[in-house]
Amino acid sequence: MADAASRLTTIAEDLLGVPLPVRIRAWDGSEAGPPGAPVLVLRHRRALRRMLWKPGELGLARAWVAGELDVEGDLYEALDRLATFIWARGGDAKDAVHPLRDPALRAAARELVRIAGPWPPPPAPAEEVRRRTGPLHTKRRDKDAISHHYDVGNDFYELVLGPSMVYSCAYWTEDGTLEQAQADKLDLICRKLALKEGDRLLDVGCGWGSMAIHAAREYGARVVGVTLSTEQAAYARKRIADEGLTDRIEIRVQDYRDVRDGPYDAISSIGMAEHVGRVRYREYADDLYALLKPGGRLLNHQIARRPEPDEDAYRVDDFIDRYVFPDGELAPIGRTVATLEEAGFEVRDVEAIREHYALTLRRWVANLEANWAEAKRLTSPGRARVWRLYMAASAVSFERNRIGVNQVLAVRTPASGASGTALRTREWRETGAR
Repeated sequence: MADAASRLTTIAEDLLGVPLPVRIRAWDGSEAGPPGAPVLVLRHRRALRRMLWKPGELGLARAWVAGELDVEGDLYEALDRLATFIWARGGDAKDAVHPLRDPALRAAARELVRIAGPWPPPPAPAEEVRRRTGPLHTKRRDKDAISHHYDVGNDFYELVLGPSMVYSCAYWTEDGTLEQAQADKLDLICRKLALKEGDRLLDVGCGWGSMAIHAAREYGARVVGVTLSTEQAAYARKRIADEGLTDRIEIRVQDYRDVRDGPYDAISSIGMAEHVGRVRYREYADDLYALLKPGGRLLNHQIARRPEPDEDAYRVDDFIDRYVFPDGELAPIGRTVATLEEAGFEVRDVEAIREHYALTLRRWVANLEANWAEAKRLTSPGRARVWRLYMAASAVSFERNRIGVNQVLAVRTPASGASGTALRTREWRETGAR
């Protein structure tokens, strides 16, 4: 096929009605598009078949994971240009002209099908989670979803996250290391929770034990950490033993809904509530409220999305749902605060740290790219590509305020309604980082 890139560029611009913001390099070596722009590399016609069979995000994701689609040049710039292109058009399918209703578009679509080659499309990459059935967010289904994302090997996570082994937004008080920024985040949470010697802390979604270790070592807390990941739990227990903190920390493979040994003085939930889902979020808030003593504090650290005009129409992105966080859901910060209040909490502080997550993700991507060959060996080439795309695209989304992340501090007030513990406005600022 002669000059496939020019033909594809013309077809794409005819179908979309605007110039492409990136260059295209096709499998025949031809190239077309704006000079100096990042290059979208189509290594095989199979990528087109995937995109035609599943138009939109899922087809593109399958081609990327399979290695049939790539980016040459600055990945962030490419994603930023494509994001601008998509979001500027509004993303409203109701306003689009269907190709079959316009003769010129119909001809362009036929040409694209001819270039793509014979059907059917190839099977989805092995890294994809197949469609799930049954009710959302049952205990079994949640455990399977968590296992897909977290049980991919602790060695792989060490490459990406670095020595801190913290898989949530860091807190960048200065232009320092990722490890220092993660330590500062953990310390900020401990101060917001007003932890002191002997306090009982429940860490919901404890990951590899970093929060539990920090709270026990630096503040003398007695910590119970719960996770659904067996690999995380094993790793956390070894770290705790190495730190000599087994008398202060217990790690359980347990659903938060099964925790029954309250009351706790404080609860931390860091990057876990995104897995809960809106059908279970009030139950989540009720359960954590019941586990706190009167006057106890909850720190809920959670990614948020922008509100939708029609909230009932919200759905998770196909790429995230099939390859990254099965059944994960994001809620607007207003809904999170309202639900916590409906459960009985008094929300005392909300801190938005959106820009901090973009910086964190860029450091994780840099770690992955610096250890690319090892990352592929530890998981698979497809899994490594999933993570690179997901983290880089997420960084762009945070930078563009498509999503945010917030720390919500809430207090369980006594039945009398009086304040349970003295809480001056942002008292934790006075002590500074340890």
